[in-house]
Amino acid sequence: MNQGIKLFIFLMIFPVLGVQGQAKSQKLNVLFIVSDDLNCDLGAYGHAQAITPNIDRLAQQGVLFGNAHNQYPWCAPSRASFMTGLYPDQTQVKKLRIYLRQALPKVITLGQKFRKENYHSVRIGKIYHYHNPRDIGTAGHDDNYSWDQTVNPYGRDKIEEYKINTLKPKSYGGTLSWLAADGTDEEQTDGIGATETIKFLDRFAESGENFFLAFGLYRPHTPYVAPKKYFDQYKTEEMEIPKSSSDYLKTLPLPAAISIREKKVQINLEEGLAKTIKEAYYATTSFVDAQIGRVLDKLKETGLDKNTIVVFTSDHGYHLGEHGHWQKRTLFDNATRVPLILAGPGINKNQKIMDAPIELVDIYPTIMDIVGMETPEFVSGKSFAPLLKDSKARVRTSALTELGVFTGRNPKVQGYSIKTDRYRLTQWGEKGLMGHELYDHRFDKKELNNLADKIEYKSIKDSLIKVINRRIADARKKPKGLGPQIAGTIEWGEPKYIHSQPK
Repeated sequence: MNQGIKLFIFLMIFPVLGVQGQAKSQKLNVLFIVSDDLNCDLGAYGHAQAITPNIDRLAQQGVLFGNAHNQYPWCAPSRASFMTGLYPDQTQVKKLRIYLRQALPKVITLGQKFRKENYHSVRIGKIYHYHNPRDIGTAGHDDNYSWDQTVNPYGRDKIEEYKINTLKPKSYGGTLSWLAADGTDEEQTDGIGATETIKFLDRFAESGENFFLAFGLYRPHTPYVAPKKYFDQYKTEEMEIPKSSSDYLKTLPLPAAISIREKKVQINLEEGLAKTIKEAYYATTSFVDAQIGRVLDKLKETGLDKNTIVVFTSDHGYHLGEHGHWQKRTLFDNATRVPLILAGPGINKNQKIMDAPIELVDIYPTIMDIVGMETPEFVSGKSFAPLLKDSKARVRTSALTELGVFTGRNPKVQGYSIKTDRYRLTQWGEKGLMGHELYDHRFDKKELNNLADKIEYKSIKDSLIKVINRRIADARKKPKGLGPQIAGTIEWGEPKYIHSQPK
């Protein structure tokens, strides 16, 4: 699409720019907020327990998507995917300790694109993969081509890591762990991140620079650490833990069953302990919400809200005992579905679009359309900008997610899953050699009843298999204009533990 046509579409979709009359710039800025391991247990998504007034406020100011999904429910692959607008089969990033440029040395990331367009591109906190909490205070697996400036906050949660409760000694990030911390919000890593984000907003308000400002929070990723006051908002005894029997596993293909029983230390938790852990997750979610609120307040205070698009999401979803599983790395809705909210000038207010399938790879081209930039040719995502003005518009019929699972066989079994407005079909192994799952969300939103072998669903299953195989083939194609893809990248060898200890 040439630049003239792109500009015409932009002006048609976002005519507000012509009447707002910003004093310093007519160009739109972007505030990109990414939480880590945050599921859709939020007030704005209808959750009765989670206390998230600031995210709820953002939803009232814009459009909330209820059927948005990541492309790989694991930190590094997901983040590499949405920052490039490419599927994991295209990025070649399917492990944690891989730098994006190892696989795609010439790719133009979202942040890099803004740099090329003379925006000031800033990262604060975790946008690309960081081992959490090990890499707090470092650049992690960041991409320095993406940013003009970076800030790596380092707070009390890292310094007092030795205080954290954990199910496995000296294991925090990959194991259920939690702490009701002493001190203030501003002493925590994410609190410091919010403070630094606020400083940049003040600077941009004064200078009139156009910006792409990415604020990446480390929480609620384990360890669930937040000041005690957020724990006090919840009652442990009111936490409900889903039940799951071993018989249920027999209804699933082997890779799916393994994915929800992978972490042995987190299986069949005592109920009181499970409730404590769930409370800690919600407390940390509320803490994250408060930091987002501080940033949004500053955005409004400076007047930058009048020409800034806010994009809020998470890298993937999260299980809190559903299917007998905790954390991520499954192809169930709990792990694939993510919160996604966009707000700002020209975007509908207080709009919820619950059925239209959206993918995180779609964020890149959508932002490009909103700000009137040309989307790079290689980007595989689809712009959902039309939905921001018309809730009935559709750009996709399904959202695609993949995951590799070790089953004792070599190599690992690759699974792919599509979510439509009603159904989820998951396919394990090439062409479904290791089995299928089919769930009907009209009757089974929790995805507990696998219908793949039900004769009455055969025609639906067969039609969805055609769709998923077509989606997989497209997601594996090398896009035009991408540059070299380097296959077989090897993870960097890194120390397993980096701990802060009391002096």
